[in-house]
Amino acid sequence: MPEDNYRHKGMRRSLIQMLERKGIKDLRVLRAMYRMPRHFFFDNAFVEHAYQDKAFPIGEGQTISQPYTVAFQTELLNVKPGDKILEIGTGSGYQCCILLELGAKVYTIEYNKKLFEKARDFLPSIGYMASFIHGDGTKGLPTYAPYDGIIVTAGAPSIPGALIEQLKEGGRLVIPVGHSERQKMVRIIKGPNNQLFKTEYDYFSFVPLLGEYGWK
Repeated sequence: MPEDNYRHKGMRRSLIQMLERKGIKDLRVLRAMYRMPRHFFFDNAFVEHAYQDKAFPIGEGQTISQPYTVAFQTELLNVKPGDKILEIGTGSGYQCCILLELGAKVYTIEYNKKLFEKARDFLPSIGYMASFIHGDGTKGLPTYAPYDGIIVTAGAPSIPGALIEQLKEGGRLVIPVGHSERQKMVRIIKGPNNQLFKTEYDYFSFVPLLGEYGWK
């Protein structure tokens, strides 16, 4: 288990205060992000970068998301303890850990095999247990559907229909949609009789969502 000392916790506390200043209000999200040591996902040489509000490369052309982005998406997802959540794009596994800290049962899909294997092996070693799947997240994961929430951590050209189909009534889909370099954050809530309630938020910049219904 990597070390999590007073210095790390102090840097993390400063990060949480900055997220509050930027408008994150959900105390459960802030507490989850305080409990999860982000520096566990960084080589020792880059620990200083772990608690800055920026994305950071993790290899394979991917990044660990900016903390504000993680907090913003998680707040929109409105996770309750026991919720079944599908995450599209495991990446480093950091977002998955935040969902687990909130008490969710997480199924997480990663398109890139190397990143999938790394997260699958690393997260349990630091005490975080999820169901890890290597595959095309744009098709969702019908085996375990329906879900209370689906979170997409890569930029999609459009909203894959399979993800909406796999939501429970009352379920939330949070997904960045737009061009390959800039996307608008979208939340869809599935109402009775398959009614969809869509809200658009700020622009963000994610790596492209790969797969049949993503950027091929």
